[in-house]
This record gives sequence, C-alpha cells and structure tokens, in this order.
Amino acid sequence: MTICMRKSNVRLLVLVTFYLLYLVMGALIFSAIEGPQERILVKELQDKRSLFLKQHECLTDEELEKFIAAIVQATNRGISAVRNVTISEPNWSFGQSMFFAGTVILTIGYGRVSPLSEAGKAFCIVYAMIGIPLTLILFSAVVERLMIPTTMFLKFMFRKLGHLYKVFHIQLLHLFIIITLILLFIYLIPAAIFYALEPNWSYFDAFYYCFVSLTTIGLGDYIPGDSPDQQQRPVYKVATTLYLIIGLLMMMLLLAVVYEIPELNIGFHFFMRSDHDEERAHLQPSTHESGLKYSKQIDEDTPATSEYQGVPGFQRTATYQQEAESAEIH
Repeated sequence: MTICMRKSNVRLLVLVTFYLLYLVMGALIFSAIEGPQERILVKELQDKRSLFLKQHECLTDEELEKFIAAIVQATNRGISAVRNVTISEPNWSFGQSMFFAGTVILTIGYGRVSPLSEAGKAFCIVYAMIGIPLTLILFSAVVERLMIPTTMFLKFMFRKLGHLYKVFHIQLLHLFIIITLILLFIYLIPAAIFYALEPNWSYFDAFYYCFVSLTTIGLGDYIPGDSPDQQQRPVYKVATTLYLIIGLLMMMLLLAVVYEIPELNIGFHFFMRSDHDEERAHLQPSTHESGLKYSKQIDEDTPATSEYQGVPGFQRTATYQQEAESAEIH
C-alpha cells in the first residue's frame, strides 16, 4: 500500500513541478510580449505630459499630478472622466446594479465597478456568500437536465455508428460536435453582436471578452456598455448578464461531457483512490482463463458494442449495447 501511495505522490510532485514551470513560462512570455508595449506607452504619456505643461505654463507639474491622481482614482472606482461626468448614466442604476450583482455571484468580478461605501462592501460579502453557493446549486441542477438531451444524442450516435467505430471514437465525435456548437453560439455569434454594438471594439476584442468572461477570469479591461454614447445602457447590461449566465451553463455542460470520457479524465491519475485501482489490478491473477485485465486498459481493437466495466467516470449501460446490436441486425 505504501508503494502504491508513493506512485500517486510522485505523479502529484511531477504535476506540481510542471505547474510551477508553467507559471514561470507564462510570466516570461507575458513579460517579453507586453513589456515593450508598456515602455512605448509610458514614453508617449511622458511626451504628452511635457507638451501639455509647455502649452500651459500657468500650470505647475505638482498641480497636474494632483489632477491626474484624482482622475485615476475616480476611474478605478468606476467613474469615467470622459466628457462631462454628469452626462453618463450612474453606475448604480438598476441595469448597472444587476450587471454587477451577476458578476459577483458568477465569480467573474471585473473590478471596474465596486462598492464605494462600507455598508456596500459588507453587503457584497454577505450577498456573495449566499449567492455563489446558490449559483453552483442552480447550475448543477440545470446542467444535470441538459445532460439528458446530450446523452440522448450520444445514444443516437451509438445506434447509427456503434457497429462501425469504437466507443472512444464516437465519444470524441460527440464531444467535437458539442464544442463546435458552443463555439458558434456562445463565442463567435455573441462576439459578432458585441463587435456591432461596441464602437471601439474589434472582433478579436469582442471574442477575447467572451473568452475571459466565460472562463471567469474577468480581467475587466473590456466591459460592454461602458461607452458614453451607448444607447439603452440598462437593457444592454441586463442582456449581457443573461448572456453570461447562459454561457457559463454551457461551459459547465462541456465539462460534464468531457468528464464522461474516461480517457480524457486525466485528473483521476493524481487522486489517491487511483492507487487502490492499481493495487486491485496487480492482484488480478495473470493466468486466469478469462484473461481479466485492469479495467482502465481498454483494448484499441474493441468495437463500440462491447461492454466496458469498472472504468472510472464512464457508465456504460446495457441499452447502448442492445441498441447497437439492433442497429446491426436491421
């Protein structure tokens, strides 16, 4: 048992090492790509500042510094200084507030708009403590029901293709179809809509916003409806909130579909319970006349109509086999 436990610990140590190296690699690449752009922007701002002071000799550098600091502080609190700040719609109108509430309980958290008062911060804590678990419960229940038509479609594919292809190949085709539909209706089409509605966004910016939001990264560098000229801003914000909810549901559905394919469930090999399966596999008699093998060693030549037993994360029902055999007969 100790030896088996060491195997999972070694795999975990390798994973931790790779994870740290991945972080370091990401830091180096981001620094190499973004560093020169930052230096160019700093140089441009320094030149503009010097030119502004030359054109307005009555203004001292210290006064300009205080003014810029006030502008930056207001921007960080979600108040734009573009044009007249009194023209833009308040950040805490109903539409804006609903958008903020959605980003809190969906754990996106853009950070562009945040509570200003102590009472607002305290309520945000309580609201998130209740809303985040509630969101997880709701999403889990909805995804469970969405898996019903998804599984029915997989059964249909088994009936039509089960006598021709292996189980794993059919599951991969099913996953590819799901990914294609999500990419089209959750990323590409919404990105085109954002591109049409946002005056300063390119299509890539819009697609980038969709990806960063639906992966709950939420950098906050792009937020829909922040343009001063945005028409029907409250309605736009509410519609965006609904989009985020639907998009995150689809992402959870995609993860559920991936989890149903045992060959893609790589994380299982790093769990402690994987050691027990390996131990049971070693205890199997090697000369057994039925040729029993470890359940995770799937024969590449086995057709999709065979039964896979004991594979973690994969529940193969007798219905699949019966339907595939029936399709073969007809």
